[in-house]
Amino acid sequence: MQAIKELYKIGRGPSSSHTLAPERACRLFTEKYGKYPFYRAELYGSLSLTGRGHNTDAIIKETLPGETEVVFLLDWQESFPNGFYLIAYDDQHREVHRWTVFSLGGGSIQIKEYPLDWNREVYTETSFKEIVQVCREKNYTLQEYVYAHEPELKEFLLDILHAEIQCVEHGLSNTGVLPGKLGMMRSAHDLYRSAVILPKDERDRLKLMAYAYAASEENAGSNTCVTAPTLGACGVMASMLYYCWKDLGIDENVLADALAVGGLFGNLIKTNATISGAVGGCQAEVGAAVSMASAAFSFVDDQTIEQIEYAAEIGMEHNLGLTCDPVLGYVMIPCIERNAMGILRARDASLLSRTMSAIKPHMVSFDMVVNTMNETGKQIPITLKETSTGGLAREFEEQNPEK
Repeated sequence: MQAIKELYKIGRGPSSSHTLAPERACRLFTEKYGKYPFYRAELYGSLSLTGRGHNTDAIIKETLPGETEVVFLLDWQESFPNGFYLIAYDDQHREVHRWTVFSLGGGSIQIKEYPLDWNREVYTETSFKEIVQVCREKNYTLQEYVYAHEPELKEFLLDILHAEIQCVEHGLSNTGVLPGKLGMMRSAHDLYRSAVILPKDERDRLKLMAYAYAASEENAGSNTCVTAPTLGACGVMASMLYYCWKDLGIDENVLADALAVGGLFGNLIKTNATISGAVGGCQAEVGAAVSMASAAFSFVDDQTIEQIEYAAEIGMEHNLGLTCDPVLGYVMIPCIERNAMGILRARDASLLSRTMSAIKPHMVSFDMVVNTMNETGKQIPITLKETSTGGLAREFEEQNPEK
């Protein structure tokens, strides 16, 4: 498995696959080859079909230092379904350099012509069963297992935590209309105000949703968020961390460890299935985020390794088959609401794991449900994989042709 440091990334929304990944590739392209007067980016797959709604063309033009043409095409012959060709031209419009860039999900990229150091394997184990075996042999906790492989990670995770907190706080204070044709109003501020006057149980649940809305609206507004594991699903972990910090008073060091534990499960999903909505549907994004937050909640609740695994499994199992059908290609409908519902599922998964573990052993392993998610993703039609050509996206456009 790759480093958890490659899972969590701080960057601008609205989409890790569509904005953060192309931005990283363009910056690296410029660092490698220097500045050229002309560039062309040929977008394929989901990058082509929803690129305008996700601001892909805008971020590419903003990042590259020369005159840039961005074209949206469909006839993609490469092995991975989501990617683009990045081409530099000299002042005579002669092609000088070309990269084939794959957007893997969560802002991660792979370049056919240029191997990347950050894609190297850091962990030998590739299943949770193998990880548990190592933990038992060496008497590790899950976070100790992570830090044994990434000794400098703790400081990085504290920076991630601070970015998550800042993102939610910005989102709670911001009001107005989100960019794009939907004309969608920000709701986190009013949602939070509604929450604080409610009885405790309802108040806590609505606060969690408000925090998820806050981070997701920051993402939709192209502001700074954290991939956890993607920007489209950034509200789930952000809400969990902010709630634990703000409302429960959990120490920052404990929350950094919770990020390590949640990241371990996200990394396993990324390794054995996918965290790309263009590949596996929204089960790969919000489903993965719920699984990570479920594990993190259970860790903070001081549950055992077996209970943490059970919570992560529950979080993913009950998002199996979740499709990715963003209305008009924006990361707004149904994405923001899904983040809000996702954080409640994560908290409930942790509660159910702790309680059910005292009643009977669970029969479905985390590894089993990840493999199932991978197979399910393969069977989801392309119209429901971030292409905005099916599902709610199509229904909305049929009912609102003026948009």
